[in-house]
Amino acid sequence: QWSMQAEVGIKKETAERMAKSVDSVRANFNTIRTGRANASILDRVVVSYYGTETPLKQLASIGVPSSSTLTIEPYDKSCIRDIERALMESDLGLTPNSDGQMIRLAIPPLTQERRKELAKQIKALAEEGRVALRNIRRDAVEQVKKIEKEGDIGKDQSKDLQDEIQKLTNKYSKIIDEDLASKEKEVMKV
Repeated sequence: QWSMQAEVGIKKETAERMAKSVDSVRANFNTIRTGRANASILDRVVVSYYGTETPLKQLASIGVPSSSTLTIEPYDKSCIRDIERALMESDLGLTPNSDGQMIRLAIPPLTQERRKELAKQIKALAEEGRVALRNIRRDAVEQVKKIEKEGDIGKDQSKDLQDEIQKLTNKYSKIIDEDLASKEKEVMKV
């Protein structure tokens, strides 16, 4: 027999998955550079290290000596060229400057055009997050309908549960929208 516990389980699992999606969107927002140096802009940079795609932060220590400079000090100096290549190929739009021991990245002030590009990237990341939320909602609603079809819950219970799932979707969508607005404001601020 269908229990309240199972109903709570579906809602809890849905909420947890949605919260993870929001966290993922926030982490991606942090990789979008604003006018100030921030080590997290390098989080999505992967380096081909001996043929293996490896996150940059596993290969080097990253420092922020000033508001307009990042330093990257590889643990293995032989991979400095690979790191430079990965930085050049990334969507950061920054040119690495290396002395053979350390790479410096100068963070230039953003042009209006670059700000608009970044705002577009941010919107795309937010949309990915919303799509993820809709997929989670769809999975949860399918679960509920399956249980209703098996006769474990009635139409009314099914409808109530689907409404609850929609409320969760709206709640987490709103969080993404608020984060989007705040990040856009940060990027567009001169």
